Amino acid sequence: MLAVIGIAVVFLAVFGGFLMEQGNPWVLMQPAELLIVGGAAAGIVMVANPPALISKMLRGSRDAFRPAAYGRQVFLLHLRMLYEVFCYVQRAGIVALEADVENPARSPVFSRYPGFLRDAETRDLVCDSLRMMVIGATTAQELDQLMDLDIDVQRRGRHEPVAALSTVADALPGLGIVAAVLGVVITMQAIGGSPETVGQKVAAALVGTFLGILLCYGLVGPVAARLEIIGEAQAQFLQVLRIALVAFFRGASPILAVEYARRSIPVELRPSFLALETAIRRDARIPPIPKPGDGTQPGEISADGHPAEPAQTT
Repeated sequence: MLAVIGIAVVFLAVFGGFLMEQGNPWVLMQPAELLIVGGAAAGIVMVANPPALISKMLRGSRDAFRPAAYGRQVFLLHLRMLYEVFCYVQRAGIVALEADVENPARSPVFSRYPGFLRDAETRDLVCDSLRMMVIGATTAQELDQLMDLDIDVQRRGRHEPVAALSTVADALPGLGIVAAVLGVVITMQAIGGSPETVGQKVAAALVGTFLGILLCYGLVGPVAARLEIIGEAQAQFLQVLRIALVAFFRGASPILAVEYARRSIPVELRPSFLALETAIRRDARIPPIPKPGDGTQPGEISADGHPAEPAQTT
C-alpha cells in the first residue's frame, strides 16, 4: 500500500506543480510521444529478455505494490510450525516424516499452515531438505551447504527481473531524447508557419523528454528498487528457516533450534521470546505417534467426525 501511495505522490507532485504554474494540462497529452517512449521500451524488453524473464518482470511489478509478505506474524507462524515438526521427529523419529514431506497438503503438521503450502519456494526448500534427512543421504553440515546453495540460486533468480527493470529505467531518458529529436525534426518542417504552431510542436517535442525522465526516476526505477528489497526479504526469511533446521539436526532441542532462528530475524521484524513461547504453548499441536497396527494415519479423522481409534489387534 505504501508503494502505491508513493507513486501517487510522485505524479501528484509533478502534475500538481505544473498546474500551479498555470500550465495547460492538455499540452502534456501527446499520444505520439508516449507511443515512441513506451513502445520503444517494450521493444527493448522483448529484445533483451527471454519470455520467462519477461513473465518474472510482470509478476514482480505486480508484487511490488502488494503488502510485505514477511512480517512478524509470518515469522512467528513458521517458527511454530518448525517447532511442531522438531517435536514430532524427536518423539517418532525422522523416518516418520516421510509421508509428510512427500505430500505436505495431507500432513497433520503442514496442512495447518495454508500460507506455507501456497508459498511453493519455501515449501519445496523445507520439504526437500527434510526429505534428504529422512532418506539419510546427508549430514547436518551437508544440509547446511545444500540449503545455502538453494537460497543463493533463488536470490539470483529474483535479482534477474530487478536487473532487467533497471536496464529499462536507464534506457527511458535516452528514449525521451529520441522522441524530443523527432519532435524537433517535425518542428523544423513547420518553421515557416505561425509562432503558435511552432510553439505547439516544440512543446510536444519536450514532452517526450519529460516522459522519459519521469518514467525512469518516478516509476520504473522505484519499482525495481522495491522489487530488490522484496527479494532480499524473502532470502532473509529462507535463511531463518535454514538456521532452525540445521540447528535441530546438529543436536539442538526443538525450543533451542527455533530460538536460534528467532535471533537471526531482523530486529524490526523479530517476535519477542515471550510471544514465541506463548504461541508455542497455546497453539502448537504435536501429531500423535503412529503405532504398529494402527489402521489410520496420524491425525486422520474417521467417518463419524471423531479422531479414528487405532485398529485392534489380536
